[in-house]
Amino acid sequence: MSKHPEINVEDILEVLGTAMQRETEGSREWKAFETAVFCLLYVQQTDKLEDFEHYYRERLDPNFKIKVERDFATRDEAEAWLKTGEALHRMQIRIDGKGFLVVQLPGRLTLMNNPLPEELGTDDSED
Repeated sequence: MSKHPEINVEDILEVLGTAMQRETEGSREWKAFETAVFCLLYVQQTDKLEDFEHYYRERLDPNFKIKVERDFATRDEAEAWLKTGEALHRMQIRIDGKGFLVVQLPGRLTLMNNPLPEELGTDDSED
């Protein structure tokens, strides 16, 4: 695979469309293809394709590691930390061994489940 892969949206949409046609409409697989199509279209239509290409290349890099910013024993400790003002949108944290992402909502930060590579059977995290 090339070190700098190009993302040809039209080609990818064609491949997804062909695969989607082989599935029963409404099936789990069909819905997954449909979602992937809409994700790609959203990235393209919101002019985020360049950002996505950067993300894609970064994730393909064998040296890529997810940085865990903080570890907490409990959800309550993590929630208290959110209120200190130290937390930033997109920070990856760990609570009792499980991954969470700090997410900015209107007027507040919250935590969203975001499994770490070690939870998924890979080892792409950096402590």
